[in-house]
Order: sequence, then structure tokens, then C-alpha cells
Amino acid sequence: MPVVLAVALLLVSWQVAVDGPLLGLDRWVRHGVRETRHTLHSTLLNHFGKAFSDLGGGSVAVPVLLLGGAVAAWREFRAGFARWWLPVPVAVLTAGLIPLLVVPAKAWFARPGPFGLPLAADQWGWYPSGHTATAALGYGVAALLLARTAGPRERRVLAAAAAGLAAGVGFGLVWSDYHWLLDVVASWCLGGLVLWTLARWPLTGRPAARRRRPER
Repeated sequence: MPVVLAVALLLVSWQVAVDGPLLGLDRWVRHGVRETRHTLHSTLLNHFGKAFSDLGGGSVAVPVLLLGGAVAAWREFRAGFARWWLPVPVAVLTAGLIPLLVVPAKAWFARPGPFGLPLAADQWGWYPSGHTATAALGYGVAALLLARTAGPRERRVLAAAAAGLAAGVGFGLVWSDYHWLLDVVASWCLGGLVLWTLARWPLTGRPAARRRRPER
């Protein structure tokens, strides 16, 4: 999985950098989405698209991430974990990591948005999608932290919710014509690589061993 994600991210980034033929997929998808949106003429779908894209904003996903870290720490404290406090700094560091991963890439690639307008002097560019990366890492890391003290069924629900939110944000951005498809795909790959790495890092350790009372 990490190899597939890394190769896909490198391939898409290379094509964006050289304006390669793979970008034709972006134009084809955008044309198809615009035709579908025009044919359906659904105000409800348009509202859903905007609402989903807004879920990738820092004002929504980052508070969920920080709350998830706090709840995870509380649950691990109740469960007797030795390093129960660690989910809080992990959540805080993740919130700071997102712009560090996205903003330099946006500035370097300086890709115009779907409308093709030239970038203004104070704009970073559209590639990769910041909202998608924020959703993938914000909801994904929150789910990973909460999953440490969850049962199998709850872990599946957390994973499905995080994946569904990240996918929904990507759909909303493309449907609303806010981003090219490959902007979204790149951020999915980037978020997946970070989550795969974090899932294999022993964040909290095992519950602290309880002392036995001496037998009389």
C-alpha cells in the first residue's frame, strides 16, 4: 500500500510539474462533472457538494482532530495506559504538520485552478488540495488515536467514518469545481502515507501493569 501511494503521488506530481498528458484526465472529469451538474440541475446536490467541501476546512477538521486527541487521552487514562497523555501532542503536531506538507508544494507547483485564471501574487496554487489533506489527516488521525482503546467493531466504524469524510470532501471539491481531480488524488495519497506510518508507530504503549497486593 505505501509503495502504491508513493508511486501514484510521484507520478501525479511529475505530470503536474511538466504539464503532462495525464492532466487530460482532469479536463475530462471536469467536463463530465459540469455536464452532469447541468443535466441534473439539482440544488440539493450542489448544496451537498459545498457542505462536504467545507468539512475539509481547518475550522472544522482541526477542532475534530484536537477533540479526538483529548478524548483518546482520557480513554487511555481510564484504561491505565502508561503514556495516556501522548494523543494530545500527536493531535497538536498533526495540526501543525498539515500546512507544512501542503503550503510549500502549493507554492512550488503554482498550479492554476479549474477556471484557468493566472495566480495572483498572494496565491499559493491549487496542487495539492489543502482541504482534502486536512480532511484525510484531521479525521484520519483522530480515528487512529481513538482506535487505540476501541474494540474491533468500533475501529471499523471509525475507519469507515474517516475514509467517508475524506472521500466526501474530495467529491465536494470536484463537484463544486473548486479543485481538479488530481489535486484531490494527490492529497489522498499524501494523507494515506502519513496515516500508514502513524498507524505503525507505537503511540501509547500498553497499559501500565498493576501492582499485586502481597498475599497474607
